[in-house]
Amino acid sequence: MKFETLAIHAGQEPDPNNGAVMTPVYLTSTYMQDGIGKPRQGYEYSRTLNPTRKALQDCLAELESGSWGLAFASGMAATDTVLRMLKSGDHVVAGNDVYGGTFRLFDKVLRRFGLDFTFADTTDPENLAEALTPATKIVWLETPSNPLLSVTDIRAVAEIIKRHPSQPLLVVDNTFATPYLQRPLELGADLVVHSMTKYLGGHSDVVGGAIIGKDKELGAQLAYLQNAIGGIQGPMDSFLVLRGIKTLPVRMDRHFENAKKIVQFLEKQKSIQQIFYPFHESHPQQKIALAQMRNGGGMISFVLKDKDAARRVAEATKIFTLAESLGGVESLIEVPAAMTHLSTQGSTLEVDAGLVRLSVGIENAEDLIADLEQALKA
Repeated sequence: MKFETLAIHAGQEPDPNNGAVMTPVYLTSTYMQDGIGKPRQGYEYSRTLNPTRKALQDCLAELESGSWGLAFASGMAATDTVLRMLKSGDHVVAGNDVYGGTFRLFDKVLRRFGLDFTFADTTDPENLAEALTPATKIVWLETPSNPLLSVTDIRAVAEIIKRHPSQPLLVVDNTFATPYLQRPLELGADLVVHSMTKYLGGHSDVVGGAIIGKDKELGAQLAYLQNAIGGIQGPMDSFLVLRGIKTLPVRMDRHFENAKKIVQFLEKQKSIQQIFYPFHESHPQQKIALAQMRNGGGMISFVLKDKDAARRVAEATKIFTLAESLGGVESLIEVPAAMTHLSTQGSTLEVDAGLVRLSVGIENAEDLIADLEQALKA
């Protein structure tokens, strides 16, 4: 089946008892067993498995071309669970332009438990290869990255990793692209991670995270950790993400169409020093983006020549809402250095104070452009 069909039907058969088309929300913590050690259909306790969450997990697996999926209470809970596979002394190579929350978890929290991290420019595969050590167990990519929208050649990195003696896992945060635009497992990744809070949910009304993979042994290991740690997604939130996924292809196409028009407007503005958008001709990895993504998505970042103007512009918009997060139907604007990436301040990952990040929604593009035009003049 094609993606658009899977988004609506994968993992979501009508209820066998009454024919309900929408997946029921199973608000139960425990389940009657047929005997000691004899749970019905594997259901014992909802931290371990819940029918609503299972439907979402099965849907995610199919959308990402995986064999299994796991849903978590947040993207950071999913990220943390992946890292729980490691032990003290293990090494992780991550992009030098990762989400501020990921940097905070890696650098401020997990280093205290003996994990070692190197933040490298993953857009240059050879540069990444130099960062690998005998202790490297995970290579963590964001592509496109947050907030500079850097693009890494997933297939090239996967080939480098296969040749390395430590055989690290390749983990790709696919939040910005979604499985509609990019499928990392098909390009050689071992695991895909999502903040489902963003495009998969799509309506800024739910927080969630996911891990998807192909290797069943790896899936069993992570399912064990999911149950042991307990950062699972609840049934109502699972239902909301399932509902959001049904319109993902339609939304992503509209996000892209609007973003294209906004980029065309921004490139004419003399107050803007640089634009970051994967499909724009000025993007240094445009060819890679064109090769591994269906379209350029709905995220745009730009740097203002006047660094002090970033806050003024972000606070002057009327349709773009000044807020953190991204990927909803409504357009958002933020200043990463003071908001989502504040944790990188003083580090090698510190964000330019003049950088503005846009999450382009699905409103009328002319209205969005008019809003940005008046804000840039404020």
